[in-house]
This record gives sequence, structure tokens and C-alpha cells, in this order.
Amino acid sequence: MQPRSWPEPDPMIAAAIRSMYRGKRQPPLPVRVRDELGELFADEEFAAAFGTEGKPGWSPGRLALITVLQRVDNLTDRQAADAVRADLSWKYALGLALDDPGFDASVLSEFRTRVIAHGLEEKALDLLLAKLVEKGLIGAGGRMRTDSTHVISAVRDLNRLELAGECVRAALEEISVADPGWTSRVLELPGWAERYRARVDSWRLPAAETKRAELARAYGADGYALVEAVYASFSPAWLRNLPAVQALRVMLIQNYVRVTDRKGREVVQRRRPLEDGGEGLPPGRVRLTSPYDVDARWAAKGDDMFWNGYKLHISETCHTPADTNGMNGDTSGTNMVPPNLITNIATTDATVPDNQMTGKIHQMLAARGLLPGEHYLDSGYPSAELLVDARTRFGIALITPVLLDHSSQARAAVGYDRSAFTIDWDAEQVICPQGRASSSWSRCTQRDTEAIVVKFSGEICRPCPVRSLCTSAKKGGRQLTIRSRPLQEALDQARVDQTSRDWQDKYKLRAGVEGTMRQAVAVTGVRRARYRGLAKVHLEHVFSAVALNLIRLDAWWNGNPLDRTRTSHLARLELAELALAA
Repeated sequence: MQPRSWPEPDPMIAAAIRSMYRGKRQPPLPVRVRDELGELFADEEFAAAFGTEGKPGWSPGRLALITVLQRVDNLTDRQAADAVRADLSWKYALGLALDDPGFDASVLSEFRTRVIAHGLEEKALDLLLAKLVEKGLIGAGGRMRTDSTHVISAVRDLNRLELAGECVRAALEEISVADPGWTSRVLELPGWAERYRARVDSWRLPAAETKRAELARAYGADGYALVEAVYASFSPAWLRNLPAVQALRVMLIQNYVRVTDRKGREVVQRRRPLEDGGEGLPPGRVRLTSPYDVDARWAAKGDDMFWNGYKLHISETCHTPADTNGMNGDTSGTNMVPPNLITNIATTDATVPDNQMTGKIHQMLAARGLLPGEHYLDSGYPSAELLVDARTRFGIALITPVLLDHSSQARAAVGYDRSAFTIDWDAEQVICPQGRASSSWSRCTQRDTEAIVVKFSGEICRPCPVRSLCTSAKKGGRQLTIRSRPLQEALDQARVDQTSRDWQDKYKLRAGVEGTMRQAVAVTGVRRARYRGLAKVHLEHVFSAVALNLIRLDAWWNGNPLDRTRTSHLARLELAELALAA
């Protein structure tokens, strides 16, 4: 690949575009992007993913823009390749001649593979954001909001029995393709052809529990026999590195054990949960769900949402009319509010909690120089540690509801909860509402978290006239568990703040991210993964974010900014719950 600057749009194509979109008709998005942003993705930025010798390849910068435009219209690779050949607006944006033949659709798949192999997944978003920083449309400080949504993997959902059979069948198929003669030379087991002729989802599993158990044991025995044969000295060493063989090994470890029966024979048994007296099953965060996508995981949200796949976190700016002051990106001479633009994309497997991503999202924003002054989040993202870390390390104020006091007094709204006690940090004592001091102050670790347990002696609490409002302990006195001073003070202040009307009015700004999620799902289809594997799914999400930014910029350039005043039903419920808690 030899990096070159993109040519100017073909004069014939430019004349046709001007003729078709004269007057009040707005040009299409690809034309407006080329006019406003020029050569958005330079070839040099992707040079590391391509060689310097061999047959010349297509411009990687153009392929990046094609991939973005593909997400704008939610096109397949074949449809995108056809658009490059036939759509004048695409030829204008790419600087192609009218008679340019384009490329085969497989080039787009090869381009994505190269980008992932060389760690350039974030490059397209980085380049767009850098261009927007130059235009003054985004920058450090200001306000930002983040939310997550579930992403369903591009594989079929399998139960444990189907997973076992499909893992064996997938390994056999991949080995047969890699070394066609190996299976016939090495494996001579009865029933293999019948069991693994077709995919597990193409026929109905037996309904009887005894037959299903028998089939499960057969899958396990066959899997162990296949893995032992692959790892035997007479088999090529490279066979064991096949992805399907590695997936089979993981499945066997997670779902089967080999034990010795009463006659001294080794038999294969399925793992059972610990509560059933078994050997235990692996936690969901590491449990394999498909031999074709080893990164996908089962997860649940609430009582009625279960999915197999990933989780997507979207961060975007959230401007208000007051933000027009000092913004130099408005070249139209109007006072329109700048568009809300996506500044960060994070993709994880479905089991990663939101609060584990808060700090990582801040690190990614810091690397781009786009840290906000205020970050609006829902209650799944914060913790006491994160409130302090965001402020001290990044200078960010987290505008987010924190978990309330869950003591029996706080839940009943009767009696003395934690806020009724005064903490003397220097003296390491707590003063109760009746003015009595605690008798012990003990540092400990609870659930891998440092805490302080404060106790009041029974001699103090038993004769207290308001004992029934303070503790239900029969013998001892009141006990409190608090965090270290900076964490507890931040937590107490956040709980007080979120009960005020001003804070709740301010927090309404977070509701707009629900509309961004809806747009991402409706326009680019991010809720259903196109590809398999975490790296490919993340690349899809990054290009989708660039596409959404261009759609919003196009609407803003045309003087028709997208509606930012709608509040989703979910957001209204969230605000109502906060009001009730106050």
C-alpha cells in the first residue's frame, strides 16, 4: 500500500451533484461530509496494517469511509461495494472517477481483519474526533453522559447438551478441513458419523431425560477421545492450535469430569452444581456459550432480560443552549446548539458490571484529551471509590444517583439511620443522636472492600430511652459499618445532594442518552452483532459511532439538528423513583 492523498471530486460528478441538489435541496450526507471534512481518513493512518510490497491494494482511508457510510445506511458488504460503483454521492466523497469499477465485496472483510490484527480499531473514531476538536465542536470540560445496552451475539443460543455436541462436531469439521485424512486414519469409534453428520440445531434432541443423559455422556466421551488423539505423538502438533479444538478443551473442562466407578473403570460424567452435591460449574464470566464465538457470555438484567453476547457503552457530549457561547464550530452565523457527539465506545462481554467500566471510560477519554467536567451516569456506574477517584484523578464530577442507606431504619424511614450519627474521624469515634460515644473502632475487609466497624456497648444502649428507634439487637448495642473518611464523606454528600430538587432537575440531562441508544439500534443495528468475537464486535461499534456522529453533523450542517428534548419512558420512571426516594 502506497499512501496517497485523495483526488478532488471528479468535475463531471461534481457538476451532476450541483445540478441535482440546486436551490433549497440539501446534498446527501456523503457529499456534505466531503465538503465539510475533506480527506477525513488519511491512508498514512492505516499504513501499519498493510505491506510495502506486492500487488497494489485499495486505499485504506477510503475503505474506512466506505465502512462508515455502510453503517449509515446499514448495508451489507455486497451492497456497499455496489454503492461505490453506482452511487454518485459516494464517488464524490471518495474522489473516484465516473468510470471507476470499484472492488470486490470481500475487500471490506479483509480490511476489517487487517485493522483488528494491528490494533487500529479506534483509529476511525480518533481521526473524526481530532477533526472536530480542530473545528471547535468538542473539547475537554463541559458535560458528558454514558449508558450501556445489551448486544446479542451472532451465534445460536445453545443449552449445555447442545453446546457439548456442537463443540465436538465443530472440532471434527475443522480438523477434517485442515487435514482431510487425519480423521479416517486415527478415529474408529462407533456412532460418530450418525451423531455428528449434521449440526445440533438441525434435529430435535430426545425428550426423555435418560436418553438426554446418555447422549450427554456420549458427547463427553467422544470429546475426550478426540482431544487425546489430537494431542497424541502421532498427530501433527499444529492440529491442537485450531480454534475449534481449543474451544472443545474448554467445554470439556467446564462441563465434564472423569471419575473411577466401582469396577475401577474411568467414566465420563457431567458436572453438577455444588448445591446438588456436584463438582460445581464455572462462573458465568468464563463459561463458554458457543464454539463459534468464544468471547460471548450469558448475562441477565433484572428478572426478565437474558441474553448471550456483549455489552456496549456509549459516551456522548450533552450540550444545552447555554453552550453556544464560545463555540466556534457554528459557521452558519446562527446560534444553534452544537450537536451531541459520541466521544467514546467501549465493548465488553455481557457479564462485566457497569461500575467496572467507569474508570476505564475516563482513561480512554483522557487519552483523547476529552475529559468532561461533569459526567452523567445511571446508578449502575458509580461507587464511593469512583466518586473520589473521578474527582481527584481526572477532575470529573460524577452526576449520578448512588445507592441509598439499606439499613432497616433507613428502609422504614423510622428511627436513626447512618446520617443521624456524627463521625469524629480524628478521635476515631462515632457520636449517637443521644450524645453517647462509640466503644470500639475496628478496621476490617468485607467482600474485598476496606471498611470500619463501629460498635456501641450494650451498657450504653440497653438503658437508652430511644433504643427501639436505633437497634433491634437483643444483647449488644448499635453497630455501624462505614468506609474510610474520603469515601464515606463523598458518599454521604452524594446521598444528600440527590434528594434536592436542583440536583434532580440537573440530572434530567442524562435522559437524552436513551435517545442515542434508540438511534444506534434503529440506524446501525448495534443490538445484534454482525460478527463473532469481541474484537470484531467492538470494531463494528466504533464504525457505528462514527456513522452516528456524521448523521448528527449532517443534520446540524443542514440547519435541522436532531430533536434533543424528548425524554424516554425509562428515564421518566428513573426520575420518579429518585423523587420518591427523596
